[in-house]
Amino acid sequence: MKKTWLLALSIALIILSACGLTEPKPYQMKPFTFTDHNNKAFGSKELKGKVWVANFIFTSCDTVCPPMTANMAELQKRLKDENLPAELVSFSVDPAVDTPEKLKKYMAAFTKDDSNWHMLTGYTQEQIETFGREEFQTLIQKPESSDQVIHNTNFYLVDQNGEIVNEYSFNLNSHSEDIIKDVKKALSQ
Repeated sequence: MKKTWLLALSIALIILSACGLTEPKPYQMKPFTFTDHNNKAFGSKELKGKVWVANFIFTSCDTVCPPMTANMAELQKRLKDENLPAELVSFSVDPAVDTPEKLKKYMAAFTKDDSNWHMLTGYTQEQIETFGREEFQTLIQKPESSDQVIHNTNFYLVDQNGEIVNEYSFNLNSHSEDIIKDVKKALSQ
């Protein structure tokens, strides 16, 4: 009886320990499709297999968004100069205000080249708040008492598998050197 019990316990332990041998699947961003500044559908399908840098902005922001967008335009120029095929994606955190037309005009103040940069809208405030929280682990909130939106100021590097591999805190400094170095690393994998 004791041998049977020990044998059953041993088999159970072997089976349970084997569960821990499987490698966890890498995180992959959930599929999304929104509307870009050209009023066209754009999302994870167009980004599949590509390295991309994302941030969160809004056009009526009167503090950090203009310098963040200027840094994204600087990054775009550096990527082009170094012939690095990376996409740029700016998610509007104020979709009720930021129409595709407004985003297009806003982008034009920083760059004339939208070949690899997409400013996205086409979702509700609740959807972008949930998307930011679930996919980027970031807070987005539009208080009823203000026309400004609370959001983070990070830039995110996303690899070909839709996994965030690094984030860069924006504090009125450009992180383009670090991002370029990390884009090269991501592209080589």
